[in-house]
Amino acid sequence: MKIPKMILFDYGQTLLDEERFDGVKGTEAVLKYATKNKYNLTAQQVQEAANEINNELGRYNPKTRHLYQVEVPNSMFCPYLYESQGIELSLKQTEIDRVFWDASSPGKPTEGIEEFLEFLKEKGIRTGVISNITYAGEVVAERINRELPKNNFEFIIATSEYLFRKPNKRIFELALEKADLSADEVWYIGDNYNCDVIGARNAGIFPVWYVGALETPYEEQDDVLIVKKWKKLEGLMWDL
Repeated sequence: MKIPKMILFDYGQTLLDEERFDGVKGTEAVLKYATKNKYNLTAQQVQEAANEINNELGRYNPKTRHLYQVEVPNSMFCPYLYESQGIELSLKQTEIDRVFWDASSPGKPTEGIEEFLEFLKEKGIRTGVISNITYAGEVVAERINRELPKNNFEFIIATSEYLFRKPNKRIFELALEKADLSADEVWYIGDNYNCDVIGARNAGIFPVWYVGALETPYEEQDDVLIVKKWKKLEGLMWDL
């Protein structure tokens, strides 16, 4: 393990601790902007339709989501969902993303991340983000910049804009190209073992498994650096 030139971060449960997802709340917020609701569907009914589509596609199952490596962005998903249910909205897609996300899953910085990012800035270590996410890239960047206004991220890669999802190594290779660095000069930190740890390792990047914001139990792994507190990682890096 050597000091990296750059650290790439996952978004959810790594940079920001998101509340448990509530799709009905998100859909309720979006339906306030409906100009047509042909069948007078409730938010619950629309979300059930969304869940059915997602199940058909094999998305979001925590046991198998790492196998799903091609992103379906909301810019494709939402038009089908709402129009197939006879619903028309006065919102543009980025606005749908923003309204839905803010209502369904607000987020706040994970404990200590702001101080850790400041530490990296002082050490001259570059930073960026790779997130498996269906929301528009500009909406993701807005949230990150709002909640972490002092960040120094050179880029924020949302998979909604780039086809591939972690753990596919192509999305990591894209980040390396944008950074103009080789894999051995970069670390990747994320909360999901299969997507983040294995994905980064398969791309030749040193992985760090951040578990400080996990809501469910995790199995200890001997082959990866596990961190519960950002301060601990900072301390380890001082010794490098």
